[in-house]
Amino acid sequence: MAKNNDTAVSLQRPPAEILYAEQLQRLAAADRDPRPPGWALSLKAARAFVLGDDKLGVTRKIVAPVAAVERMLVTLATGRGLMLVGEPGTAKSLLSELLATAVSGVSTLTIQGGASITEDQIKYSWNYALLINEGPSPRALVPAPLYQGMRDGRVVRFEEITRAPLEVQDCLLGMLSDRVMAVPELSGEHAMLYAREGFNIIATANTRDRGVNEMSAALKRRFDFETVFPILDYERELALVQQASAELLARSGIPHSVPGSVLELLVTTFRDLRASQDGARREGGMDRLNAVMSTAEAVNVAHAVGVRAWFLEQREGEPADLVDCIAGTVVKDDADDRAKLRRYFEQKVAKKSGNHWRAYFEARHRLP
Repeated sequence: MAKNNDTAVSLQRPPAEILYAEQLQRLAAADRDPRPPGWALSLKAARAFVLGDDKLGVTRKIVAPVAAVERMLVTLATGRGLMLVGEPGTAKSLLSELLATAVSGVSTLTIQGGASITEDQIKYSWNYALLINEGPSPRALVPAPLYQGMRDGRVVRFEEITRAPLEVQDCLLGMLSDRVMAVPELSGEHAMLYAREGFNIIATANTRDRGVNEMSAALKRRFDFETVFPILDYERELALVQQASAELLARSGIPHSVPGSVLELLVTTFRDLRASQDGARREGGMDRLNAVMSTAEAVNVAHAVGVRAWFLEQREGEPADLVDCIAGTVVKDDADDRAKLRRYFEQKVAKKSGNHWRAYFEARHRLP
């Protein structure tokens, strides 16, 4: 166990199976419920891993409805692929990682969708030195995540699947339908790879990419879709940002968390600017920014506030630090967003009461 802890400390971003190794062991030891074939945990224990179990000291790792998580686990247990869709920053990738860890004990069989991805990066490629010397053979084959998942009975994660070209997406059809991968270069028993129990695919797609490479109807039929929504409750979002940013700051070697008053400014700003344009007009609010104003981005900003304050001036974060970090992390190079953010300070922040809001408003000159 000490080895796992040492490994987690040395990694910038440990996978869930390393970060929560102790919790997984406690859940497995206490798990007396039936498990689907090939699963590392039962559905009840997998649900507890994702949503927490106070009795076993298992922390809640994501804010999501219990019913939604249960539907996802049932989908995976039936053998159908699971598609997580939603706005950017709604923790779809984290959720897919947690589900893969709960089912397989491994979350690192990951395919990252993109315009340049090819079929051999998904299925398998070849060691060309061996290929030239020996010809096609199992020894010369280099398994990619999908091949490994089928061979070992593991869950494979396909992140941002709609960013991959259509012909690459459709290479999944045979694996999702017949649970078999043809390897035509090989002969005999090695020419067909049959998936072992436990194999499945979790894919993610964000709604802003809809229409980039729309999935074929045939591929959609092989997935059950689950929408991941932003956190609606203010207190829960504030608590999540506080917890997640404190963990990141501790890993960065910073002895202070971001003060609660600064996190209040941050979360309120994000929620105000996240509101839909029509809703904002009805409430007399602001237009929505083009930037992603997600909870995940809020955590990144809170982390940046703590890093800026400590490493530059060895103090806790202040409202002025938040102005700097929002400008750099969220607005980036969008001129329209910069104008909207300035209007937000002049029209909304100026009317807020409290010393922290006043300090926040007075630091608006730091906006680019």
